[in-house]
Amino acid sequence: MNKRTFHHLWVRLRPVRTWYLLVACLLFGLVSIVALRDNYTTMRVLRSQVYAADEQNADVVGALNRLRSHVNNHMNTSLTADSTVYPPIQLMHTYQRLQKAEQDRVNAASTQIYTDAQHYCEQLYPGSFSGGPRVPCIEQYVKEHGVKANPIPEAIYKFNFATPRWSPDLAGIMLALSALFAVLTILRFVAGRVLESLDD
Repeated sequence: MNKRTFHHLWVRLRPVRTWYLLVACLLFGLVSIVALRDNYTTMRVLRSQVYAADEQNADVVGALNRLRSHVNNHMNTSLTADSTVYPPIQLMHTYQRLQKAEQDRVNAASTQIYTDAQHYCEQLYPGSFSGGPRVPCIEQYVKEHGVKANPIPEAIYKFNFATPRWSPDLAGIMLALSALFAVLTILRFVAGRVLESLDD
């Protein structure tokens, strides 16, 4: 570009004061900080609702879905920020209920197997009473047909959600505008110095 082109640009840029751009940059930055803080506060409220639903055996799935949706769609909502455990969402009460349900299932099945073993061995050795071949028969039947507790998959009670680096919500848009006006402020300042030096 020649001197005339630079001068033409300077004439157009001169009415836009650098401090206008700087003030806009700071305002957008301030709004983005408030919105980022609101994103984090909302995440903490939703996380508390998940823990409350877990403790009360309420709608845990609904609470988790609301938390997942917020974390996945908003910046500054990392669940690991103030958590020392990983994954950060561990539903202790859900896990305990699942463990108890599985143990109850095993206990009920074991009771039924023992009853079946007694009937089977009574039919196999009808003349035997206490002792004799009936006791080893019952022990062998229970050993062969015994039920073991199934492990509880971690995916049922442990969760972590990814937060985006940038999101098109209020915080993200204000942050982008703040960055844009920061760049424009620098460009306006530099252009002013360059074009003023060309006028000399």
